[in-house]
Amino acid sequence: MKKLLSSVAVMTLAFSTAGCAEAGDMSKSQIEQIVKDYLLENPEIIREALIALDAKEERQAIAAVSDELFNDPRDVVIGPDDAKVTIVEFFDYNCGFCKNSTEWVKTVMEEHPDDVRFIFKELPVLDRRTKTSRYAAKAALASARQGKYSKVHFALMQARGLTRESIRDMVEEAGADMAKFDADMKDVALDRQIEDTLALSNRIPQLTGTPFFVINDDYVSGANVQRLDDLLAEALSS
Repeated sequence: MKKLLSSVAVMTLAFSTAGCAEAGDMSKSQIEQIVKDYLLENPEIIREALIALDAKEERQAIAAVSDELFNDPRDVVIGPDDAKVTIVEFFDYNCGFCKNSTEWVKTVMEEHPDDVRFIFKELPVLDRRTKTSRYAAKAALASARQGKYSKVHFALMQARGLTRESIRDMVEEAGADMAKFDADMKDVALDRQIEDTLALSNRIPQLTGTPFFVINDDYVSGANVQRLDDLLAEALSS
């Protein structure tokens, strides 16, 4: 990466500083000295270039998995298919930061029902510690088969100290047929869906924890509501 930047800097600065004809008569060492002197006097150029390159590479990483992000038919989607903005959220029901950002999700749903759609990605990364994250994720997906996902999802997000019993109670309170729920919880297809989401998360270098939001072709890592608001406003106005 540094070699690429150096090459670009050499070509650009040499011609802009010395002029095309004069630059053709200069030696490589002379050109490199001009570049070195210029960068020492203006070090912010390197920083800005690296920041821009990092941002480009991050967008490319998102684009590389866009089909899995936006077009998995197994995902729960809330909002119109032709919405102007699509937001993908990766989350764990035992994640405190996920719970903190839930009110933002609900508010966006209420304020932009025609312009924003949400795609929910169950990512139970805390299961080894909590022992209930995966069960909660599976319960939410099972409840989706009965059209109860939204009620169960937000109930789980609002609750603390989840247990298998409390999770089951929330599903029942949402009005689910518990016999069907129990049968669906045994379906290995739900386990495959969760495993596929975990595998997808490993292909996104920026995704190092939950929550993780993708807004169109950009992302927010963590419950940074101000950043989420900024990206959403930009996407809605574009």
